[in-house]
Amino acid sequence: MGIPSGTIEGIRAYEKREKQKFRVMLIRDNSSKDVLGENHPDLDIVVRCDFTVPARIAEALAPYQDEFRAISCRSESYISRFIQVIPHVPYLRTPSTESLKWATDKLEMRRRFKLLAPKYSPKYVVVRENTKSERKRVIDKIRFPMIVKPANLAQSLLVTVCYHEEDLEQSLTVAHKQIEKIYKENGRTEMPKMMVEEYMEGDMYSVDAYVNSLGTIYFCPMVRVITGKNIGRDDFYNYIHMSPTGLKPGTIERAHDAATAGIHALGLRSTTAHVELMKVDDEWKLIEIGPRVGGFRHMLHKLSCDIDHSLNDILVRFPKHPQIPKKCKGFAATMKWYPKKEGKITKLKGIKKCQELKSVVELQQLKKVGDMCHFAKNGGKAVFTLTLFNSERSKLLADIRRVEQLVDVQIG
Repeated sequence: MGIPSGTIEGIRAYEKREKQKFRVMLIRDNSSKDVLGENHPDLDIVVRCDFTVPARIAEALAPYQDEFRAISCRSESYISRFIQVIPHVPYLRTPSTESLKWATDKLEMRRRFKLLAPKYSPKYVVVRENTKSERKRVIDKIRFPMIVKPANLAQSLLVTVCYHEEDLEQSLTVAHKQIEKIYKENGRTEMPKMMVEEYMEGDMYSVDAYVNSLGTIYFCPMVRVITGKNIGRDDFYNYIHMSPTGLKPGTIERAHDAATAGIHALGLRSTTAHVELMKVDDEWKLIEIGPRVGGFRHMLHKLSCDIDHSLNDILVRFPKHPQIPKKCKGFAATMKWYPKKEGKITKLKGIKKCQELKSVVELQQLKKVGDMCHFAKNGGKAVFTLTLFNSERSKLLADIRRVEQLVDVQIG
């Protein structure tokens, strides 16, 4: 459904090293009005077809069956379409359709964790309606504090932390008003569902892992995640990702044990898995696992450790060993900037000065003066995203602090 940054470039570099030639195909759903990735100058083939009729998918792919080597889907929003394609590429190494369904529906995921990785899974319950009796049932089972979240959305959309019944009622009211619209905006074709989980107080981390067709797992460096909640915002978006971390080898090994248990509980294979974890005291708990590359990971791992994450996502499907250098060359971070309150932007300063900082690699401004801003929990997107790198951790942290001091986003 799209061509993520660095994907084709990594394949072309691999061609030169291995002295092989590949053609890159993009498969698109006819119902999509945009042309995301179709105009990439190095793309060889674009196939558009009607995803509502399985025979149309088979017909569109039939001329290429003898040439297919690997297939990947990089966005969780499009995994449902990936599931529709898999039966029509029967001789490729892919995740099973069942494992993809378990990994993209948080309710089904929790059920698998409870069955096969209970040590690492918090309590959960489905919320069917926003009534007093239903809220009482949820409160009796989970207790406060709790997290309310949709079953099929990423990027912390509609995720809220509740500390009392008024919070729960308000969160469910907002979610029920917006959930269908936000599912549609994010390309989700599943039926919207809300669930509640036990709130875990601790430090958040994530790790991407390559899983081959036999279930062998190769881990990327761990990533520290600082959320909006950590910096005093009433929102749960991922504010900063930073890699590598300062965790001790034994602590990382226990995190890998939790991630392995979760990946195997979902039955994932021939894919990259994005694992989100919470370190509670000295124990690890699973937040969720996605059957895809994590957000910003291509840039984070390339800058800090010279890992071609996009290429490795393809190699594990060939299958070949992913290429992971043993040592890192520095520290990388990404930042998503949301204002302190919702409303229309009346002032936006400091962006140009941020770009002059030595650690700043890339800045993408997503909103301008006059645009409306909403929190991630209400379906909103960031004002800008920022990628930084420095060979010294202290200098990277210093430039992150300078960004926080320079940027001035005012809401009217």
